[in-house]
Amino acid sequence: MKEDYISPIFYFENEMKSLPKSLTESDTVQLPEVEVFKASLDKYTFGQQVQTITEKDLESFQGLALSEYLQQRTGLFLRQYGPGMLASLTMRGTSAGHNAVFWNGLPINSPSLGQTDFSILPVGGFDQVAVHFGSGGALYGTDAIGGAIHLNNKPKFGSGHQVQVASLFGSFGRWNQQVQYCFSNKKFSSRSRFYRNFSRNDFPFRNLSKIGTPIEKQENALVEQWGVMQDLAWNLNSKNQFSSAIWWNKTDRQVQPVIGSNTNDTQQDQNLRWVLDYFHFGKNKIWNAKTGLVRDELIFNINSIYKTTQYFIATDLDWEIHPKWNSKSGIRYTYIIGNLSTYDATDSRLELYQSINFQPNEKLSFSMNLRQLVYEGNWAPFTPSIGGEWSIWKSKVQSIQFKTAFARSFKVPTLNDRFWEPGGNPDLESEKSWSGEIGLKHVFVKNNFNFEQQITHFRMSVDNWIIWLPNGSFWSPQNIRKVNNSGLEYFLDVTQQFGEWKLGLSGNYAWNRAINQTNTSENDRSMGKQLPYTPEHKFQSMFSIEKGVFSSFLNTQRVGERFVATDNAGKLKPYQLWDIGVNYRWTLGGKISGNFGAQINNLFNTDYQVLRLRAMPGRNYQVNLNITL
Repeated sequence: MKEDYISPIFYFENEMKSLPKSLTESDTVQLPEVEVFKASLDKYTFGQQVQTITEKDLESFQGLALSEYLQQRTGLFLRQYGPGMLASLTMRGTSAGHNAVFWNGLPINSPSLGQTDFSILPVGGFDQVAVHFGSGGALYGTDAIGGAIHLNNKPKFGSGHQVQVASLFGSFGRWNQQVQYCFSNKKFSSRSRFYRNFSRNDFPFRNLSKIGTPIEKQENALVEQWGVMQDLAWNLNSKNQFSSAIWWNKTDRQVQPVIGSNTNDTQQDQNLRWVLDYFHFGKNKIWNAKTGLVRDELIFNINSIYKTTQYFIATDLDWEIHPKWNSKSGIRYTYIIGNLSTYDATDSRLELYQSINFQPNEKLSFSMNLRQLVYEGNWAPFTPSIGGEWSIWKSKVQSIQFKTAFARSFKVPTLNDRFWEPGGNPDLESEKSWSGEIGLKHVFVKNNFNFEQQITHFRMSVDNWIIWLPNGSFWSPQNIRKVNNSGLEYFLDVTQQFGEWKLGLSGNYAWNRAINQTNTSENDRSMGKQLPYTPEHKFQSMFSIEKGVFSSFLNTQRVGERFVATDNAGKLKPYQLWDIGVNYRWTLGGKISGNFGAQINNLFNTDYQVLRLRAMPGRNYQVNLNITL
């Protein structure tokens, strides 16, 4: 199996039993840290890539938006409307609404818009990010056509009292602070966190709309954000565990205008997320019951108010049928309420799912997933997936693994698509896709040298793609577009240890072709063309050096040309950015520890735009200080 389930309290008690009997009550014992249980994401994803971004990886991005990390440190591309402005993700050439996003197992995509704004997801709001590349509809439900992003909190047992304070200062008025208090023993875990992030975003830019393209200072781009989080977990005994998390986040921002415009738009986002989990650890079985809510409010220019609330209740049973067979069966119900400026609506969804993995021997692994969703009496496409992995060759120092997967996914029409007044179309069908992928993974480990690489080729066809078209005096959505996607993904991770020195090299490359297969009218010239703002090429790489308490890195990302319209008549030139940073870890008296870091972003002061006429900052600086008591 990819992961064996162990009850956290069972593990803790066995660790305590292993301590020497000679210890007395007066002895100081370093208790083992045990994380609150989270189900493995890759247990039923044989044949596909799941990349885990750890707490250490996110450390230097505390206070920054998740969009910044994903854009700088992965092969993923985000359509950014400016620093701190709307940032939407595209995976494998799909649209922003074709990626499912989860927080502690709850779907958090907006039911009205069908997507997530990654610029208002601060890195301080979670401990770990898992990126599932490729179709995941059978595993996760609606939206996961291009992939899925999972944000997880990972509080621990057995850590005692702990206080953490973090600050980040940067160019253009950036000032971020975070305070966290944790307490846990073997039965109970609590973590409280508060953060505030602020940036004036008054960076200089070249005004292309004026004669001579003078350098001016960006106006109306201020961003301020507050948030509170509380995590709780209880080990009732070795077989039962409760955990709960609540996250309130508020973002006020001025909407950065396009170059040449003097608009003064504002937007306020307020999000409340709560989840409660119960786990029962039986013999070869884990039963999970989950409930929660996601409440989103968006206010644009004070007058336009958009509110949605999602209520969830779900349960599943994950059990080992046989040492070679595992099964997971579950059901999830969602009730949605939308109160928007132009309409009020409700939606209810019921979905059943079944997952199985089978490992006949050490070389072969297979998984199959099935899901059926019904919304308001409408049947979404039945969604199967199957994947497999074959260990072609394995020796003491290296291995080669073949991976393949085939899947169907879907996207339920959003509330706006169905109910917007005027123009909503209640008769829309779900978007649907078929995809397949094959890949090779190579691992070489010898002495202090580790080399891992993986390459994947994929093909995908998305049909019934919903687009909004003119319909008399207003616009209305229709199932009209078909898009064929294909591409290549490459991952590299190399480390070498020389005594106290540790060198690292990582890289990601993504080649994405997203070709429109339909024209929407006689005058449409988009058939056979690449989708707008979908770069065909993106490359990212980072070189790092560590020695004792010191570390440094050099990171680069290159984004290929992006077409600005469906007919590919205009395009933005490619750009490449470089970042460099250093970090120093320290301890004081054995009880206080921390780290200090400094970073230069856009080292060579490159003038670039992610989206047309959306100014981006040049060279900028940041320093961060984290203290743990």
